[in-house]
Formats: sequence, C-alpha cells, structure tokens
Amino acid sequence: MKIKIFSRRQIEELLREGFPEKTAVISFYDPETSRFIAEDYRPVDYKEKTDRLFQVPLHDIDLSVLPEYGLTYETYFPEADALAEFIYSAKTDGYNIICQCEYGESRSSGCAAAILEHFYKNGISVFADYRYYPNQVVYHKVLEALEKFYETSKRSFLDR
Repeated sequence: MKIKIFSRRQIEELLREGFPEKTAVISFYDPETSRFIAEDYRPVDYKEKTDRLFQVPLHDIDLSVLPEYGLTYETYFPEADALAEFIYSAKTDGYNIICQCEYGESRSSGCAAAILEHFYKNGISVFADYRYYPNQVVYHKVLEALEKFYETSKRSFLDR
C-alpha cells in the first residue's frame, strides 16, 4: 500500500488530469466554525473519482490550543476510530491511500505518518521531510486508533 500526501491545489490538479484507480482518499478540511475560512469555502469534491472517501472536518491545531476550541485530547477527532477501520479496509482490498488537507503539510502528513508507522514502522520519514509539519495530535490519534483496531480485530479473530 502506497501512502501519498497532497494539498488541495495538488489534488484538484490530479482530479482534473486523471485520478488513479484503486486509491482511497482521507480528506481533512476546515470546519465551518473555523475563523480562517472564506465564506465560499467547500471541501474538495471527489464525486465519481473514488469509491473510497473519508472526509473529516478538523481544526489544524496543537495540543496546547485545544482548550481554546472547547476541546480536549479525548474529544478532538472523534472520527479516528472509524478512520482506522477505513484504513484497514482499504489496505485489505489492495487500495493505495492519499491523505489530503488544505496545504498538504500538517493534518494530512500527520495522518500519513501514523499509517506508515503502524504498518511499516517508518512514520519518521514524514517527520524528517522538510516539506511537512505533521500535526502531532492527528498523528497520535490516528496511530492509537489503528493500534486499537488491530488489537480488537486480532481478539475477534482469536475468539472464533
């Protein structure tokens, strides 16, 4: 399974040029409550481009800023468990994964690093790449959710 990181601009170009087959997308976009988005802002439209899409409205914030948004580590990114199941399903079915966010630097790279760390133990490669600034809260939430899904699946299999 290949994991790629894209910005909004890059993914919109790829959507125009030809989207690769057997590719799942994890798309992070700014929530409506974000104070930084334009009035006409919309998530990327993947209609008819992929049958595997997980879109998440998520603030790109650090642990120390969570309280300013009325969030805690526990309440930030509640979709992480469902995302882990999505990732495992994509991997099982032979899909590659694109992680995409507005600038392709933080949320998407944090997610990609977690996937790479969980499956291949090389998530550090994203942190070491000067193009990215992985959101560490996203990284930890996704990695924890993947580990939890794996453990739960393993137990379910053994209980059969």
